[in-house]
Amino acid sequence: MWKWLHQLAKPERLYQLCGRLVPWFALLALATLLTGWIWGFGFAPADYQQGNSYRIIYIHVPAAMWSMGIYAAMAVAAFTGLIWQIKMADLAAAAMAPVGATFTFIALVTGSAWGKPMWGTWWIWDARLTSELVLLFLYMGVIALWHAFDDRRLAGRAASILILVGVVNLPIIHYSVQWWNTLHQGSSGMLQQAIAPSMRTPLRWSILGCLLLFITLTLMRLRNLILFTERHRPWAIAVATKTGGQP
Repeated sequence: MWKWLHQLAKPERLYQLCGRLVPWFALLALATLLTGWIWGFGFAPADYQQGNSYRIIYIHVPAAMWSMGIYAAMAVAAFTGLIWQIKMADLAAAAMAPVGATFTFIALVTGSAWGKPMWGTWWIWDARLTSELVLLFLYMGVIALWHAFDDRRLAGRAASILILVGVVNLPIIHYSVQWWNTLHQGSSGMLQQAIAPSMRTPLRWSILGCLLLFITLTLMRLRNLILFTERHRPWAIAVATKTGGQP
């Protein structure tokens, strides 16, 4: 196990692995997202209370769920980079940050669109919404710190510290509907048990699809970051020359 992880810490080996995995994850992401969204938007029954407006859950719920999941994955990478001084772990966290920020932004926008017919307003300083907004600011802070330093090692350390400090926001987001009196509806369970099977199945496909999309985008970004960081190495120069400067 440790030998395998040690191999992944080598930039050239990780770059090659990412290149081999990207097409497979991209195809799986496309297939699962199309399955979930076509099923959910086209064939799932209307809700007896919300009508067709509930269908936004097939975008909102996966985006909101993985906005937290991505941050947790970033925290693991940040911890690994700080403790074991693995440069590729810092790059992995940097690769995930813009993807997580995008998912969080989508969750906030779709949540607002869903909240308008349900609550009568686009935004309210609800505990769940506010803590999700804080998560977006954390992502933006990590991205800003990564680009604030020319020294990649220093940038990685600064971003990792912020990531680990921000982890405290994840349980606040998750348990906010239980800890405070909020307008946001309660959780439907880890496996969405509270949702009718005819609506739940396409939601699960959508959640899986968004996970695979996250992995695809992260691998693509990580590949580019590795090549940029190692651009002075002979192997990176050879790759850039071979591909005409395109990673």
